[in-house]
Amino acid sequence: MNLVKKIQYMSIQNLTLRQFRLPQTVAMALGLPSVIATLTTLFSILAPQIASAETVLEKVERTGTLTAGTNKNALPFAFADEQSQLQGYSVDMLKQIQAQLTKKLGKEVELKLIALAPEDRIPKLIAGEVDIVCDASSYTWEREQKIDFSVSYGLTGTRLLTKKGVQAWEPEALANKKIAAVAGTTNEIAIRRAQPQAQIVVLKDHAEGYEALKQGTVDAFAADGILLEGWLQTAENPEEFNVVGYFSREGIACMVPENNSKFADQVNYSLVRFMEGYLKGKEPYVATFDRWFGPEAKVPLTQDLRALVLETMQLVIDFKEEIPESEL
Repeated sequence: MNLVKKIQYMSIQNLTLRQFRLPQTVAMALGLPSVIATLTTLFSILAPQIASAETVLEKVERTGTLTAGTNKNALPFAFADEQSQLQGYSVDMLKQIQAQLTKKLGKEVELKLIALAPEDRIPKLIAGEVDIVCDASSYTWEREQKIDFSVSYGLTGTRLLTKKGVQAWEPEALANKKIAAVAGTTNEIAIRRAQPQAQIVVLKDHAEGYEALKQGTVDAFAADGILLEGWLQTAENPEEFNVVGYFSREGIACMVPENNSKFADQVNYSLVRFMEGYLKGKEPYVATFDRWFGPEAKVPLTQDLRALVLETMQLVIDFKEEIPESEL
């Protein structure tokens, strides 16, 4: 192992002068105190850079753990169930990635799930606190400047949750209306573009959005249409609400740190293999998809949206080499 690798795996906290100490008389004779001080300073400067030089794939191989950020309020993509266990379509995609990494690295990889608030996803990804984020994230150019996206493995778009009986929700009808949206989401962007005169009420998470609408402090809550439909399935009085309007169409993708192409390759391979397996009618891919979006699911897709999702999947895999049959 070369010097850089040795330093990379050394505990910086234990890197003290003892590792370089010579007998005092020898050190003084050689004039080494200043050299040792210089080395200590150098290591303190280089340590963070050395640590950050470790790629996600190297980190997973070293630790045996894939640390993934997701969501606890984004049914059916990612949510906490009655036992506070995180699950959902995106969580199942993380399990696909976990299995691929286990095969690639030749060792068992543990999946550690962490529920993140939307505004914490990118900062924690950049800081290296999580290796990947798969929840209900969609592409924006601003996000692309900070992180990288996987291929899309789902489709959604911005819609509005309103009280029953509200009829007019075209863009022109949103002027001066109070529209709640989670901070930093594409839903906030979509409503601002559709109607600049709408009064956007920025909230921390989806739970706050649902509560604001129930309490009547906002006129509508803007979020991904599938998430809104999912919330209706768990609401106490779903008949009191409507999901209306179409303000954007967006692909759902995982987010990974920049400059991690080998890790991103494994992520994309896992997602494309899943979609190709599903379109070919193979198990367990069909059962996994239908668990969340099939006819008996909590959030069954409409016929039109299902057709659009399948078309999107087909387009994604058409741009990639076909997965070998033995891999499906």
